[in-house]
Amino acid sequence: MLMPVKAYVPEKIFLAQPRGFCAGVTRAIDIVDRALEKFGAPVYVFHEIVHNQFVVNELRGKGAIFVNSLDDIPENSLTIFSAHGVSQEVRNIADSKLLRVIDATCPLVTKVHMQAQRYAKKGFALVMIGHPGHEEVEGTIGSVDIPVYLVSQVSDVATLSLGAKDPVAYVTQTTLSMDDTRDIIDALTQRYPHIEGPHVDDICYATQNRQTAVRALAEQVDMVLVVGARNSSNSNRLREVAASQNIPAYLVQDETELQPSWLLGVSKIGITSGASTPEILVKRVVDALAKNTSQQVIALPGVQEDVVFRLPLELA
Repeated sequence: MLMPVKAYVPEKIFLAQPRGFCAGVTRAIDIVDRALEKFGAPVYVFHEIVHNQFVVNELRGKGAIFVNSLDDIPENSLTIFSAHGVSQEVRNIADSKLLRVIDATCPLVTKVHMQAQRYAKKGFALVMIGHPGHEEVEGTIGSVDIPVYLVSQVSDVATLSLGAKDPVAYVTQTTLSMDDTRDIIDALTQRYPHIEGPHVDDICYATQNRQTAVRALAEQVDMVLVVGARNSSNSNRLREVAASQNIPAYLVQDETELQPSWLLGVSKIGITSGASTPEILVKRVVDALAKNTSQQVIALPGVQEDVVFRLPLELA
């Protein structure tokens, strides 16, 4: 835990913009909140609604029950699918149990599912760019009834068993940015010149905006802190992007994980947060760093996001 030693406190703290909740996360959390208000507890949620334990614990305290298997949900129960999306198999099981489902899948994830399904219907072999084991990746792969080839790095492209003349298409995990996927897409295009894929503007706006902001932040500070959960893909990627600028970068879930040794010799510190991180956790980190001092906290300029996703009709 960070000790309130004045010598360890930086002179300036810079806050990246944008940071924190994206529209898909805000919508998913609102869905659980409104379902509890309208229908009462318990409300079952399949997987963490978003990847942040603070958010999950707050909703659990209101009556949400989080499960990793539909077997743990009684028949006819109100069930919410998380923002990461689910496979068709999960939807079929939910139907067989007569679950009353409210879908909190991020609309941008749903868009990827629809892209994958269109390519499958057209007879394309499908490649997905993403991280193995991530719920969004598993949901997308499970949204089609054809084999999907998963690639997570450039070297994976060479291992694909598809022929150079085969009709091939790709989709990407939404928590990857254009920068994350550019080299892999280039490798796919070199091997499969006629490959098809989504347009650049189909990349998740929030992922790209936050990575662009943290890259600009890293140019102005001596160290970057990313506030986010350890199982949050986009939070981990923000730390990697900051570290790629040749400065120390650390991922912390909250202020209790700050280490005094990180701050030795640090004059300017930058802070950002993942797309599933509530702003209160950023405030706690800033307050811990600023305790007993009067140094400046500077909010950097950046993209002002005004994206809003509608709630499902049953909750609107």
